[in-house]
Amino acid sequence: MIICVLNRICSARTCKVVIQRYCASNVLKLNERGLLQDVFPPPSLALQKLLSQPQCFYAGFDPTADSLHIGNLLVLMTMLHCQRAGHQTIALIGGATALIGDPSGKSSERIALPEENVKENTNVIGENITRIFQNHQKYIWEKNRGPLKPVKLVNNADWYNNVSITKFLSTAGRHFRVGAMLSRNSVQSRINSESGISFTEFSYQVLQGYDWLHLLQKYKCRFQIGGSDQMGNIVSGHELISRMGLEEVFGLTIPLVTNEAGSKLGKTAGNAVWITPSKTSPYELYQFFMRVKDSEVEQLLKLFTFCSTDEISTIMEKQTNKPESRVAHRKLAQQVTLLVHGENGLKSAERITEALYSKSADSLARLQPSELNETFRGATMVDILLEPATSVLDMVMKANCFANENDARRIILAGGLHINQVKCTDYTEILSLGRHILPNGISLIRVGKKHYYIIKWMS
Repeated sequence: MIICVLNRICSARTCKVVIQRYCASNVLKLNERGLLQDVFPPPSLALQKLLSQPQCFYAGFDPTADSLHIGNLLVLMTMLHCQRAGHQTIALIGGATALIGDPSGKSSERIALPEENVKENTNVIGENITRIFQNHQKYIWEKNRGPLKPVKLVNNADWYNNVSITKFLSTAGRHFRVGAMLSRNSVQSRINSESGISFTEFSYQVLQGYDWLHLLQKYKCRFQIGGSDQMGNIVSGHELISRMGLEEVFGLTIPLVTNEAGSKLGKTAGNAVWITPSKTSPYELYQFFMRVKDSEVEQLLKLFTFCSTDEISTIMEKQTNKPESRVAHRKLAQQVTLLVHGENGLKSAERITEALYSKSADSLARLQPSELNETFRGATMVDILLEPATSVLDMVMKANCFANENDARRIILAGGLHINQVKCTDYTEILSLGRHILPNGISLIRVGKKHYYIIKWMS
């Protein structure tokens, strides 16, 4: 995984002056962690004055899928940093804009989603956001630092459903300039493509701009957070608010999370790592971060954890001195999994990891049946009634591990059978608790190198 950071916030000289003048809670210092890619308009004394007091920040999430993904998680990390600095945060779920479709970063028009799907996705994404903020407060935030301002969840369908198209166009619409709208990168790339761009997608920036206006008027929200591909939409909102003669507002963009080929890790690209556990389990999320390249782990610790830069330097020093310890990868995986899935999710991920890599019966015994199934994906699940004097041969035949008893005897004698990660060559052996049957009532059978069977014993 590669993080594209262009560091265009301001010149080195300007940044130095700004950082010296700001308090430790200044969100612009997130640039030091690589979390900020651009600020629009550029940092100024007006921005300095604004951030000396609590402000309101928002980010939008269109419910075009039934889960957020780790690209969205970076936006949520930025929101959490703002919350930690004492600011109010708003998560806007685009129940209306999801029906339109954002052309940013898309080579063709998105297939229209049924309203029922959008409503279902809205509920799931709301749960994703709420869970992450709750996990942060419960497991990561230091309680002695005082209470956090709760995140507000809003849905733009709530205000668009009450606005007629004629009123919208005669009020907000007259402040947009078509020439400026046509100049946006997201529009230009599509106009020049074979598929072109529809009026529906072209109007997306108008709706996102109006969202910001609505939040400014209702919540005094003067800051918008978005991925770097959202800069055009952010500028449209800024221009709308400026033309209406309202308070100055600012947009903050963050880097996009990409794969090694430079493609955005998102649902459209088909390679997303999801926030919903039924789509990407806690173990899979944990392993995703355990497997990042050594050269990337330090930057990812800055982006996806709340560890201080001094703590990260200490962690990296330990990893440099003892690379095989993978202490940096483990810290990264633990912190992200804890934030996304909570303490139970992290414990589950660590149990499965230990069972897979330690290959001990004790680690298997600590797994729940569902975790065993996840650990050994594709394994055949079998329920067998435990009877007295059941032998190894009886067990494997009842589980249909072999076509016939002759094959079973031959393969077992040749060392092709493992029970709970331990080789077994005696098919006459009587099953015993602890050795063949784990304390959780499970036996893990492996035939050859790949064929797994999970037996759940019934009494």
